[in-house]
Amino acid sequence: MSPQRRTALASVVAACVLIAIKLVSGLAAGSLAFVAEAAHSGTDLVAALLTFFAVGYARKPADATHLYGHLKAEHLAALAEATFLVLVSLAVGGLAVARLAGAIPTDVDAAWWAFLAAAVVLATDAARTVVSLRTARRFGSAALLSNALHFGSDLVGTLAVVGGLAAARAGWPQGDSVAALFVALLVVLAAARLARRNVDVLMDRAPADDVAAARAAIAGIEPPVELRRLRLRQAAGRPFADVVIAVSPGAGVAQGHAAADRVEVALARALPGADVVVHVEPAAATGSLDERIRAAATSVPRVRDLHDLSVIDAGEDGVEVSLHLKLPGGLALAEAHTVAEEVERTIVRAVPEVIAVQTHLEPLKEQAELVDVADRDVRLGSIVAAAVGAEPVELRLLHTDEGLVVFVTLGLAPGGSLADAHETASAVEARVRAAVPGVADVIVHTEPAGDV
Repeated sequence: MSPQRRTALASVVAACVLIAIKLVSGLAAGSLAFVAEAAHSGTDLVAALLTFFAVGYARKPADATHLYGHLKAEHLAALAEATFLVLVSLAVGGLAVARLAGAIPTDVDAAWWAFLAAAVVLATDAARTVVSLRTARRFGSAALLSNALHFGSDLVGTLAVVGGLAAARAGWPQGDSVAALFVALLVVLAAARLARRNVDVLMDRAPADDVAAARAAIAGIEPPVELRRLRLRQAAGRPFADVVIAVSPGAGVAQGHAAADRVEVALARALPGADVVVHVEPAAATGSLDERIRAAATSVPRVRDLHDLSVIDAGEDGVEVSLHLKLPGGLALAEAHTVAEEVERTIVRAVPEVIAVQTHLEPLKEQAELVDVADRDVRLGSIVAAAVGAEPVELRLLHTDEGLVVFVTLGLAPGGSLADAHETASAVEARVRAAVPGVADVIVHTEPAGDV
């Protein structure tokens, strides 16, 4: 049995004992205030029973028909308890008014044993209030917190009963009816607070403090994200957050996921125990007209690259755009045309200034031809070795549309400076270019010798 249910079960037992003590003492002494407190404890018994079963039900895991779990069962139980409290309190208040008006005779026997019974009740109420309050705070249970509040009101109500008995013993029997009326009013006020709090939860009212804390936590995230929507609600003391953020339209999936993770961590710190769901959207494109056109075009699947972008002023109507699209070379013409049309539509939608788009399609050579060093010129290895004093870590030749590209990886002394490494790389590049006339590019990578 969970600690919450053990606490609720102890409350059931305590409520039964207190009902018996208060009811017997009230009937024997003729004290309406004591009978009112017995009725109050009867409501506590109902509350404790509701809490006992509600806490167990609320902890059930989510299922096919309750995807958010059953946490709101506690708030339904607390709302039912509040309604019952109001009804009983109105009945007790009516009897007290009838006594004060003389419609019902008042005969109170404020004997010593009545005060002894009140002392026992006071001690029990104090113990129940402390235990329930501690457990409610520990587990964030709305139902246990409502029990603690009711036990606290019982404590105050019992003090009023003692005051009414003392007044009757001093010769003013109407003091008991006044005490009974006070207890009834006390219970109504407590029930109203309880009902309002639980209705707020059932209606998904966002706690103002939690919303402010969540917004502050998201605003402090580095690098920053754009907060587009924040929705909060609570159930059984646990916050639930629904967040929509925007990231750069050029960000990859991994970057968007990392931004969502940062939001979840920030909210977990600001709202401990929160269940957070983050949705990531692309932010609106910003920057120059060219940048926005490029961002829109490259967002279309299968577009590999674009170049020769031209923007033509069409006067008051807007601008016209022409560009060259590079698509996979093996793509069928019909598919390539479909992609181009999608690019044109996307640009017009994303950039309102654009009124027309013309595209020129080009194939992209996606794989360059890799050539073995031995098939080209084995002298390159000796040329690099002569410049560095050691064989290169790696030497590759790549044929591209632009010409031959030479990739060289050098292993240099780890203690050398970056300036020395750059000077060595420049020397190797110069020697390779001299040995291979017409080479398109020479890319020299430097790393510490022995690094793998």
